[in-house]
Amino acid sequence: MTRRVLVIEDDPDVGRLITLQLRELDCECRLVDDGVAGLAEAEAGRYDLVILDLMLPRLDGLQICRRLRAADVQTAILMLTAKSSELDRVLGLELGADDYLTKPFSMLELAARVKGVFRRAEQLAAAKATAAASPASARIEVEGLSIDVDRHQASVAGRPVELTAKEFELLVYFARSPGRVFTRAQLLDQVWGYSHSGYEHTVNSHINRLRNKIERDPANPDFIQTVWGVGYRFAERRG
Repeated sequence: MTRRVLVIEDDPDVGRLITLQLRELDCECRLVDDGVAGLAEAEAGRYDLVILDLMLPRLDGLQICRRLRAADVQTAILMLTAKSSELDRVLGLELGADDYLTKPFSMLELAARVKGVFRRAEQLAAAKATAAASPASARIEVEGLSIDVDRHQASVAGRPVELTAKEFELLVYFARSPGRVFTRAQLLDQVWGYSHSGYEHTVNSHINRLRNKIERDPANPDFIQTVWGVGYRFAERRG
């Protein structure tokens, strides 16, 4: 199966090496070396993956990521970051990037990350297909919280709640396992698709935003509860 990949990278040597490696993975590639042009192409084209450098002319990678997610473009994003820019990596993940790769990197590592992104996309598509085939499992109702998995919609007491893709995915993951306690590392691995000690605060910030959107009192949550010293759990359903 041929995948379409957009590479937004202003270093011609790095861009050429990336596209050569992607072609080895049977990917159809387009290379763009400018942030504004890259954003326009990502919004207009139908791609399976955007490989996005942080440092770009005219518009940086964080701004591109933010604008794509704000426009509800859910194409997977693999962000390329400098080794020293930990804050940028964290911001990229919180803005909706699916994974990151630190420069300098090997082409084997790039191939492994790209395969991982595609594998998770296939798993998500399969889960959606299963939910569509079983309408009863595609909706979750808990104490006034309603989650329509197929339509990517949530509401509280009949009021629609606007969630980002990652917030929605995190909420569904919790709600499908009421009472089960998850560590931050487990949530990071299952929802973001990789394991990296030190980035658990990405989970914390998403949970805080979720609580602000779905809880009557975020300081005393009914749904997403803290298990001190361990992690989080979704409240067990009553009755």
